[in-house]
Amino acid sequence: MKAIRLRHPAGIDNLRHEDMASPGDPGPGQIKVRIRASSLNYHDYIVVVGGIPTPDGRIPMSDGAGDVLAVGEGVTEFKVGDAVVSTFFPNWLDGLPSMGGFASVPGDGADGYAVEEVIAPVTSFTHAPVGYSHAESATLTCAGLTAWRALVTEGQLKAGDVVLVQGTGGVSIFALQFAKAMGATVIATSSSDAKLERLKAMGADHLINYKTTPGWGGEAMRITGGRGVDHIVEIGGAGTLPESITATTIGGHISLIGVLAGFAGPVPTVQLMGKQIRLIGITVGTRRQQQDMIRAINQNGIKPVIDSHFPLAELGAAFRHQESAKHFGKICVDI
Repeated sequence: MKAIRLRHPAGIDNLRHEDMASPGDPGPGQIKVRIRASSLNYHDYIVVVGGIPTPDGRIPMSDGAGDVLAVGEGVTEFKVGDAVVSTFFPNWLDGLPSMGGFASVPGDGADGYAVEEVIAPVTSFTHAPVGYSHAESATLTCAGLTAWRALVTEGQLKAGDVVLVQGTGGVSIFALQFAKAMGATVIATSSSDAKLERLKAMGADHLINYKTTPGWGGEAMRITGGRGVDHIVEIGGAGTLPESITATTIGGHISLIGVLAGFAGPVPTVQLMGKQIRLIGITVGTRRQQQDMIRAINQNGIKPVIDSHFPLAELGAAFRHQESAKHFGKICVDI
């Protein structure tokens, strides 16, 4: 079978399309999956360019979707032919996170899904949403679940709340979709008026171009009549957090997800305390949360926004497209 391996020194140009042996038969508690699709995340990019060191020959990509080829002894949750999607933390099933970090995360501490077949414990997958293509399912592992956990699990989102989303990456677009499906008002920010119009077409109620309106936190306050925003899906990190704090209502909630605008910087702690804002760092979520999200998707019928498809052999070109920041939604890999 074919796989992509990241050879040393890490870098997009050292992604190698290689032959490797098929993994054989699943053991007790395991399933064998024919991987049909993956999708790109910023985390995958950092791995590939060497920002997160991995052993020579690591198979990248945290997201994987496909169909079950065989089940091992004792497996009752899945059967041959089931459409499945991978979990980001195969060992974090429910409850609070452990101190294990990324040791078991596919494409990071363990081999990932840029490969045609895998054998893995049943906890490494859940059932995919009904009616989803494999590429659509592959967008859920990281981006979809991160948005779901930020708004629903941690934020306890309810109808009538105001949500602010930043940019047009996978997490932000999923957050917009989940928020609208649950009856929230959405403020969307981007540096591109063209992308803002696309967000409006998807249901965004208010638009802010953060390049032409650098004080967008104050603009969000104006839009909400001085009340502020209930939930912010914070993608930028240190560089945008002060504006997010300005935009947030008393007792509001900020989910810190990305670091696109910097790893460190000043935080207006007096304002954070004065507003009694809940600020939480989010790193994807549990298998149980993924199952909850997929049940919701089966009811609300939302579909991921896919920007483009690349074949497995052109994974490097997919990352180059990601680097360009021209995409809107998820970049998928067909395997």
